[in-house]
Amino acid sequence: MRDGSFDLVCVLSSEEDFDDAALVRASGVPLLSHSIGRFYRWQKADLRDLRQRRYYDRATERLLARHRPDLLLLAGYLYIVTRPLLDAYPGRLVNVHGSDLARRTPDGRPLYPGLRAVRDAIRAGETQTRATAHVVTERLDDGPILLRSPAFPVAPVAAALRAAGAEHALNAYAFAHQEWMLSAAWGPLLAASVRMFAQEREPRENEESGICVAAGGMS
Repeated sequence: MRDGSFDLVCVLSSEEDFDDAALVRASGVPLLSHSIGRFYRWQKADLRDLRQRRYYDRATERLLARHRPDLLLLAGYLYIVTRPLLDAYPGRLVNVHGSDLARRTPDGRPLYPGLRAVRDAIRAGETQTRATAHVVTERLDDGPILLRSPAFPVAPVAAALRAAGAEHALNAYAFAHQEWMLSAAWGPLLAASVRMFAQEREPRENEESGICVAAGGMS
């Protein structure tokens, strides 16, 4: 499978199963299962323990090494990436985040970081949202911006629910809005990011370049 001058050399899942696993297997692309839940249970540790996350990421890097990917795409991968993977793929990990990372707080941080960025933006009264493809760094959702999606208008019902204090209904709308963004923007942003890397990379004779997609949180 190809995208520009890149081959898709593997898909790695942090979950024991995910929605598109059967599709990946049918395509013939190697599917690497590296369950983060199983790893943490074995370590008797909490998922928030980033010291253990470094050990998990080191094991992830060893799994990926045999496939020699040049670029690692995070697609629905819900966990903080630590130094072993960052060092193995410096400037070559790409994530899509559910907010406009060009928007910043007065002290320069992303306005809506983290897993609940879409919900937070809608609860804050934003009238539109955007997704952002960015390079992954140690600073959460704060790496260099590659591309931003078109705007996704927030439906007027969100303002009505917010005014009524209907928190559960507002959260349900935010989830649906996020799913709309995910289905419409995530794939095109990742594909466009791959093309950017392909164009910037100097071709080397008789060498192919590979992508691995790290998927998670979609079980």
